[in-house]
Amino acid sequence: MIEMQVSDARDDRVTSYAYKASLIGSAHRFELTEAGLSWHVGGRSGLWRYDEISTIRLSFRPVSMQQHRFRADISHAEGGRIAILSTSWQTAALMAPQDSGFREFIVALHARMAKAGSRAELTAGLGAKTYAAVLAFLALLAVVMATLLIRALMTGEFAGVLFILGFAALFAWQVGGFVQRNQPRRYRFEQLPRSLLP
Repeated sequence: MIEMQVSDARDDRVTSYAYKASLIGSAHRFELTEAGLSWHVGGRSGLWRYDEISTIRLSFRPVSMQQHRFRADISHAEGGRIAILSTSWQTAALMAPQDSGFREFIVALHARMAKAGSRAELTAGLGAKTYAAVLAFLALLAVVMATLLIRALMTGEFAGVLFILGFAALFAWQVGGFVQRNQPRRYRFEQLPRSLLP
């Protein structure tokens, strides 16, 4: 859910975004004001000036209830981190996407930070160590699958061959996009990574 509010007294636009991280508790609310990023998460709240934001990490984080979910992790120079998700819990069985609202808010945040002369570190994807661990796991899994496939071919278990090929294709389709989108990299304020925005 996103709102665009325009003040009558001044030509200041306040961009707002909110989502529910769980069924229990209040929504996480964020606003981009002239003073900075205003946030309300649970019982905590704060206002971070745009030049006080030290890092932003954009990533693709699908979950079982929502395969098309994006995340922005924002850190303050003096400590503290907040997460903004592109989905919101609606019911026990429904997590609704908020693609356009999330995209608009993240793009506007970057624009305001650039205007404020921010020197924040802008990164995309997973951390380098986490990404390396994911690749190592996938390589190990590929070796195991290839071994099972060869064994099934040698013993003439063609039903097993079809099952392994089908499973491998489904797994590659599900995990391939995650690995490709979350490749660790840096980006600039004027060139946000399209693959990490809905």
